[in-house]
Amino acid sequence: MNLKLSHCFIAVDDHDKALAFYRDVLGLDVRNDVGFEGMRWVTLSPPSQPEVEIVLEPPGADPNASPADKKVMAELLAKGMLRAVIFATDDCDATFERVRASGADVVQEPIDQPYGVRDCAFRDPAGNLLRFNQPRGQ
Repeated sequence: MNLKLSHCFIAVDDHDKALAFYRDVLGLDVRNDVGFEGMRWVTLSPPSQPEVEIVLEPPGADPNASPADKKVMAELLAKGMLRAVIFATDDCDATFERVRASGADVVQEPIDQPYGVRDCAFRDPAGNLLRFNQPRGQ
């Protein structure tokens, strides 16, 4: 059996702000921008990994979510309590400078971690934590 990552999902509360960040700051390619039944999904891919799609979706996009569940998800997103993704980079310091220059909320400046990477962290416009890491020795 050969498994590969196909899609990952990031909850956002403002697709236009998220799109400006993920497309314009991080340089991801827009694959789809779809509206359906009052919701919107934007799909992006890293240029170096076009087979992986990152889907920006509303926090309560699950059709089975109750109104109470959707409210809780929106509240957790507003608090920055939802997990996002870790991006690999070949230059953590240059990535940090580019993202910081965009005005993104800095959570952690570049640092060498004891588990073998140099990494930094930001919050995206919706408050999701994003980490950018570079294996040491690269």
